[in-house]
Amino acid sequence: MIDQLYRKAVLTVAERPQVEKLAREKMWPLAERFVAGENLESAIKAVQQLEADGIAGNFDLLGEFIESPADCTRFADDVLALIEAAQDAGIKPYVSIKLSSVGQGKDEGGEDLGLKNARRIIAKAKEYGGFICLDMEDHTRVDITLRQLRTLIGEFGAEHVGTVLQSYLYRSLQDRAGLDDLKPNLRIVKGAYLEPETVAYPDKADVDQNYRRLVYQHLKAGNYCNVATHDEQIIGDVKRFVLAHGIARDQFEFQLLYGIRRDLQKALAAEGYRVRVYLPYGRDWYAYFSRRIAETPRNAAFVVQGMLKG
Repeated sequence: MIDQLYRKAVLTVAERPQVEKLAREKMWPLAERFVAGENLESAIKAVQQLEADGIAGNFDLLGEFIESPADCTRFADDVLALIEAAQDAGIKPYVSIKLSSVGQGKDEGGEDLGLKNARRIIAKAKEYGGFICLDMEDHTRVDITLRQLRTLIGEFGAEHVGTVLQSYLYRSLQDRAGLDDLKPNLRIVKGAYLEPETVAYPDKADVDQNYRRLVYQHLKAGNYCNVATHDEQIIGDVKRFVLAHGIARDQFEFQLLYGIRRDLQKALAAEGYRVRVYLPYGRDWYAYFSRRIAETPRNAAFVVQGMLKG
């Protein structure tokens, strides 16, 4: 409950226009810890540095609350340019996208614009043997995202498109089981949006326990699982689980966030586990930065210390 109250307090303050204006003016040097620059070149360089340590990258071009259909299509074009640039740099394209950013829910000649743009993006990634992860947003978008995932896997295959499930949502276990026929590649996260108690666990212990259930059930079903957490207790539990159940290391990977626990990223890679870093970049960094601060008081302390130094 305390964790939920902390997240609510931070995100409520972050939504105030005057706070966002101040943050954009003053906090970019602090946001750089969590965001790999504001342009594509910096993101490519960051992934190349990770790959030198045996760690893969998951590009995320930041962009939320894109309203006009034209802007959604332009954003999709930018993702296509990212895929081409990664391929040119010798990086197999692995990109996360928010379907809302490319037009989910907007009608385009009788077709969902988000689905139309996602098809373009996934087709290009597939051309290079790459992968697109459909990020999950707040609970109101879960149903449409899972429907569109089913459509896209049917067209491109589960080896080229997957999605995310959030362990703080009550519904996620049922959602995961409902996808088993697709043998999907799923990224399991705890969840970072401000959700009501009617749909999400308010207590951290319940979120953590549900996280373990989601990972264990997905692995036992023979599916590929992205274990996206910095929680070392959960990471240790997953290591013991796969060993006890004879699950091969090529059936899962650990995913961590850019700028957080680089030591842990390197340690896991050195142990022979697959490791991938979720690497956001772009000028529209404020909403992502706010969610990172809301995750833990430790991140908030980092920002306060940085402001005091300034």
